[in-house]
Amino acid sequence: MSRKPMVRPGGRSARVQEAVHTAVRELQAELGRAELTIPLVAARAGVTPSTIYRRWGDLQELLSDVAVENLRPDTPPRAHGNLAADLRSWAEQFIEEMASPVGRAYIRDALLGAPEGDNAARCSEYAAEQIGVVLARAAERGEGAPGVELVLDRVVAPMMYRILFRPGGLTADYARGLVDGLLDDSAAGR
Repeated sequence: MSRKPMVRPGGRSARVQEAVHTAVRELQAELGRAELTIPLVAARAGVTPSTIYRRWGDLQELLSDVAVENLRPDTPPRAHGNLAADLRSWAEQFIEEMASPVGRAYIRDALLGAPEGDNAARCSEYAAEQIGVVLARAAERGEGAPGVELVLDRVVAPMMYRILFRPGGLTADYARGLVDGLLDDSAAGR
């Protein structure tokens, strides 16, 4: 069974989670990932190692939880006035962030956590929420738009496959091409 931190807004749980996440990020920057241990993280965060083991289970699950938090978008996608421009911009930013060495490391960590795939599902939901914002804006402007799942299948899935398995050629042009292909097919009624 996966151990997920049950964090209440505010309170001690949130403070502990923030302290531990901050300690992980700082220690990774200072020492590198290979040197990270739960006792080091606990000491930096001001908690006992048993607190970390109780909440996260092991170092990999902790790194996965930190990765998922780092993959969560900070802001809604920028609006550019039409669906094509909004989706292209979002896809370009997504590929730039996720294909970076840091982005790929976070993706790997997120996928190696929770055996049931909970962390991967959270990451997928982040993308779906961002796409949902773009599509809702298009609907408000009266533009026809594909569904969220279709955008995930036709734009996000190919990018993630390439990021994980074939990282060459991950450019803004590649991202725009996926969006344009989806929109061309949607306009043609396929």
